[in-house]
Amino acid sequence: MTSSVYIASAEGFTGKSTVALGVLEQLSRAVERVGVFRPIIRAGASGDGEKRDYVLDLLTAHDAVELSYEECAGVSYEEVHADPEAAMDRIVERFHQVADRCDAVLVIGSDYTDVATPTEFSYNARVAANIGAPVLLVVNGFGRTAAELATITSVMTSDLRAHHAKLFSVIANRVDDPDVLAGISELGGVPAFGIPEEPLLNAPSVGELMAACGGTLVSGSEELLSHEVPALMVAAMTLPHVLGRLTEGMAVITPGDRSEIVIGVLAAHQSASFPQVSAIFLNGGIPLPGEVRSLVDGLGTTTPIISTELGTHAASTALTNRRGRLTKDSARKITTALRLFGEYVDGPGLVDRLEVARTDAVTPLMFEHQLIDDAVAAGRHIVLPEGEEARILKAADILLRRGVARLTLLGDPVTINAKAAQLGVDVSGATLLSPRDEELVEKFAAEYHQRRKHKGIDLEEARERVQDVSYFGTMMVELGLADGMVSGAIHTTAHTIRPALEVVKTVEGVSVVSSVFFMCLANQVLVYGDCAVNPDPTSDQLADIAISSAATAAAFGIDPRIAMLSYSTGSSGSGTDVEKVTAATARVRELAPELLVEGPIQYDAAIDDAVAATKLPDSPVAGDATVFIFPDLNTGNNTYKAVQRSANAVAIGPVLQGLRKPVNDLSRGATVRDIVNTVAITVLQAAR
Repeated sequence: MTSSVYIASAEGFTGKSTVALGVLEQLSRAVERVGVFRPIIRAGASGDGEKRDYVLDLLTAHDAVELSYEECAGVSYEEVHADPEAAMDRIVERFHQVADRCDAVLVIGSDYTDVATPTEFSYNARVAANIGAPVLLVVNGFGRTAAELATITSVMTSDLRAHHAKLFSVIANRVDDPDVLAGISELGGVPAFGIPEEPLLNAPSVGELMAACGGTLVSGSEELLSHEVPALMVAAMTLPHVLGRLTEGMAVITPGDRSEIVIGVLAAHQSASFPQVSAIFLNGGIPLPGEVRSLVDGLGTTTPIISTELGTHAASTALTNRRGRLTKDSARKITTALRLFGEYVDGPGLVDRLEVARTDAVTPLMFEHQLIDDAVAAGRHIVLPEGEEARILKAADILLRRGVARLTLLGDPVTINAKAAQLGVDVSGATLLSPRDEELVEKFAAEYHQRRKHKGIDLEEARERVQDVSYFGTMMVELGLADGMVSGAIHTTAHTIRPALEVVKTVEGVSVVSSVFFMCLANQVLVYGDCAVNPDPTSDQLADIAISSAATAAAFGIDPRIAMLSYSTGSSGSGTDVEKVTAATARVRELAPELLVEGPIQYDAAIDDAVAATKLPDSPVAGDATVFIFPDLNTGNNTYKAVQRSANAVAIGPVLQGLRKPVNDLSRGATVRDIVNTVAITVLQAAR
């Protein structure tokens, strides 16, 4: 039977979306097929002209949800008004259509935009009772005492009971009193949790403010319209007073004919001495003079400049009254919401109490979640040498918000800050370090010279070499200033690995540095090695790669069963290529007799039970292999890419192995998600 939970509130502005996103994230870690259902969708109900329910849009955009927005929607407010009972029948029918296709369903109640219906919570309670879903009650803790929270929970509990709905747990969200937050453990007779107020989650985006005042974008980047605005300032004073009142992320409102304010604020935005603003709103419908517009264009700024026909008072009122939302495009809000939920709510405990039937399958999303969770717990320091690169900066924002690692970004600090501002990301929690730092350059040069002077490297050459970002980052790792390094987004694999081979060296007993990819298929994770580093390993090197790959697999929770791949299985083939794999297999058995290994073996016999039963019926590995060792780079690289594209698998890697300290290489086509995953893996390698 499908497990489900109904998230409901008795009032507006509780931040129910934050809780829903956190619960959905936890369910996605426990079951293979997660569904969401919105009994009453709010599209158009608030009179803002939106065609889609933004909460349902947010949840169906989650990677774990395979059903479409339309499949997860119940009925409209209009349908409930017209015939509440018929609407209830339709809701129950639609819910079961979702539940029949899922292992667990998250149901999120209505939003209290329908102020004409005082019994909205009662209707939600009836829905919960009719679909048999226990209720997770979300109450607004902002400005409330512990006694007030207890009272409102008691009232709502009585209402739930009256409609035969079961209270499962309570979350007091947006709690702004630390003493109240610390004291929350039980409300309404059930376990309760408190989540603190986070201003970012309520902050509107630049785009939302633009819509609120009917504005149009006249200059700047459309991408930055998603950036949150924590504060507003009406700039009616002289420029020095404006500059003195700027705060981080603020939007400035000024008449279109105050050119000196516009130019001054843009200059401050590009200066390292002032906070970064999120936007400038020009009120009064007055366009920038042509000369000023040319000057703005010449500055090359990406800061959105928005024009509105509203006057100063009307514009400031419209912008002040606009409340922010947690939408599918709010990347920073989503990351922040998940971090808060993970920090203040026992998510795994909630899922356990729902009695979710956990799956034995490991989906790509489950594997990634586990990586992130374990990395957060490990708490390590990673250096990213390509600190001025856009994807690195976007990944750093996510990593810092989720607490995956402490970060050092290498590059010119002024350039890094300017690019972060252009991208609308926050890397203020990272250490920004120039690879030209005189003190560290001298320290690293002396150490590198000492280690490489037998190769003819003098001190001057060492000094020049360690200012290269890959060498600088590697020296940080080797000398304990960082626990690991991730690079390669804009550098070659050789550029990333060479310093590590020279300085960090390999683990004792390992002759070769190699790599693996975690291949996340629909319901399991396999390990492929070596697909990125060694073109044509010898039999001894192949054995080393197999043993290292098995250790990597085990370190990440994968039971290693090694398939030494070849174009023939067992003794059916001959030739130097087969003999190399045969010798490598024998060497693995000699060096690591505790490992399960089979070879030579073809890929189909290694992974398919039916083929294995025919070709190697007595093998403990055939048909059930988890670690696949390719005989050469040509085979391995092509195979991983073929599986990635043809089977729609998620390939995480390459993950380097065999080094004494973790250094990992990114593909130059790496996405932000790839970078986040690789940093998490590097953290875990450092911890283990």
